[in-house]
Amino acid sequence: MSRYWLGLCFAFLLSGCATTHEQMLNHGYPPAYADGFQDGCSSGRQAAGLMVGDFRKDVPRYLHNRQYESGWDDGFRQCHALQNSEEQRQYRDRYWDQRDRDWEQEKDRGAARAYRHP
Repeated sequence: MSRYWLGLCFAFLLSGCATTHEQMLNHGYPPAYADGFQDGCSSGRQAAGLMVGDFRKDVPRYLHNRQYESGWDDGFRQCHALQNSEEQRQYRDRYWDQRDRDWEQEKDRGAARAYRHP
């Protein structure tokens, strides 16, 4: 699948009130692809460690329907990556901010020592 379509699928994840599945159908995606994407996305989030959702894969359909297979694979990859990047962002926010605060405090202590001892 081209980067354009992957980007469009990713945009669906981030937009509005309608479900991703509904949005995909409204934009002309085949129902089998949208079903696969929805199942793959739920599975990708779960595989990335999100406790909400479950692993879903209609194995017979995956094996015999190329549109479902393609949708499932795309949904899994995108939602897995999205969940991982969100976790990394939260980690950086939590720990890098503390590291920056520690550095700032050490810098201030060093400046205070320098001012006390000419």
